[in-house]
This record gives sequence, structure tokens and C-alpha cells, in this order.
Amino acid sequence: MVSKHQFTGMTGLYLVAAELSKRSFIVSPTSRSAHTADLLITDALCQETYAVQVKTNASTFNFWLVSAKTSRIKSKNFVYVFVNLRRNRPEFFIVPSKVVTAKVRVDQPSKTRKTVWYSVYLKNIAQFKDRWDTFKNEAALPVANSDS
Repeated sequence: MVSKHQFTGMTGLYLVAAELSKRSFIVSPTSRSAHTADLLITDALCQETYAVQVKTNASTFNFWLVSAKTSRIKSKNFVYVFVNLRRNRPEFFIVPSKVVTAKVRVDQPSKTRKTVWYSVYLKNIAQFKDRWDTFKNEAALPVANSDS
């Protein structure tokens, strides 16, 4: 049975895919067995390609849990999109992996938590809000205004 957390993750994934599609990218979700990339994208001319990891929150909006390998994997074509599912409109933070690897916080086990937590905090990536220009696309069509 699908858990609430899986639905949250899928919602974030497809919201990011929709935003990238609006920006004239070809977007393909990866198989569930891919451990790093959730989406593979390219521009219409296949000049620029990216692997995208999506992390989504439905209720806690000041940090995202990530995996231990997050602090080690970086590439100029690997990008994280952190999503907050706000009530009226989702928030997107588009962050290059080289920035994320430097911002991962490691919290050791405590009396109330028996595992190590790896996380990225909003205060450390806030400047990347709606930075869709991280993805280069020379062949892009103008983005339609979705607010009207």
C-alpha cells in the first residue's frame, strides 16, 4: 500500500516535472530503483541535460531530510529541487548539487532519535527560491503566466 510520504514525494516530483515542461524541457521520471536522479531532463535540441533529485515537504517547511550520500554527490548537471507543498501554492528551491553538498547538516543520534539525520535547511538555500534559470535552455519558448 502506498504511504502518505510516497504520495507527498510523487506530488512534488510531478509538480517539478510540470514546471520544467512549461519551460520547454523534455522531462522523464526515472525508475524507482534510481537512487540519485528522480527526473532526467533535456532541452528540445538535446544541448543541455540534467539529472534532478526532488525532495518534498508537506508539513515541515524549514528543512528537508536527505540521504548520507547527498554530501558526496555533485556534478554541474545534477540539481536538487526542494519543494514545500504550501496550501495555496508550492514553493520551489532549485539548488545546484555543489551548493547542496556544502550545506548538508549531520545530526547525530540523541536520546529521542536513534538514527543519524542528514538535512538541508531552508535558511541555507533560501536565495535559490524559484531559480528555474539554473536550467539552461536556449531553445525555450516563453513561459505562460500561470497566475492569470
